[in-house]
Amino acid sequence: MLYLLHGTDFKKSREKLHSMMDSLLKKKPDASFFKLDMSNFSESQLDEFISSQGLFEQKYIVQMDGLLENIKTRDFVIDKITEISESDNIFVLIEENITKPILKKVEKVAQKVQEFNQKEVGGRKFGVVGGSELDLGEFNIFDLADAFGRRDKKDLWVLYQKAKKRNIPDEEIHGIINWQLRSILIAKKSKDVKESGLKTFVYNKSLRFSKGFKGDELEKLSSKLISIYHDARRGLIEFDIEMERFVLGV
Repeated sequence: MLYLLHGTDFKKSREKLHSMMDSLLKKKPDASFFKLDMSNFSESQLDEFISSQGLFEQKYIVQMDGLLENIKTRDFVIDKITEISESDNIFVLIEENITKPILKKVEKVAQKVQEFNQKEVGGRKFGVVGGSELDLGEFNIFDLADAFGRRDKKDLWVLYQKAKKRNIPDEEIHGIINWQLRSILIAKKSKDVKESGLKTFVYNKSLRFSKGFKGDELEKLSSKLISIYHDARRGLIEFDIEMERFVLGV
């Protein structure tokens, strides 16, 4: 049995993955759970999961994470995709980026496929929650970027709470703040707007914002944001908790 979760809305796809795994493990409490990703993938182990069962007829539940994005593992998995779907064991594929030809091959045999999209607004991508577009009229998420740039802790905190109430994923809150931070860094290090490559309005505003950051504060904040993103993707931290700490610490 094969399920596929895919799309660029990392938070929503991971929430669905965790929900699905909890449900599967409740229904099959004797099942053995395994996770395969680029760090531990082996062709022989996948073959074993496809054809074998655990002791006393236990099922295997196998999470396959990001294996279709890497050419080293993609071709092997796709060659086995029909066998995977027909296996007595349960396989859940989760992918952020998947090409249309590969998606079509998986869709032909998968029991269920779910996509978690993002909507692009003004050059930035924002999630589609619960099948409907986010309300960006009353609340402008770019105000978060301005509040960060001004280092207005009170305003940033209030806007962060408004974003949370509108179910805007923390990954997107992270993205808009990171975009502003990178713009400030670029403006600060460039001799003029042409060298920066930024729009004139963005450059001038970012240059003004840069005056509120001393020494290597921008570099440290940038490093922290990068760590939050990658640690969250590895499952080492809770994205929302770390983003809240970051906002409070600006």
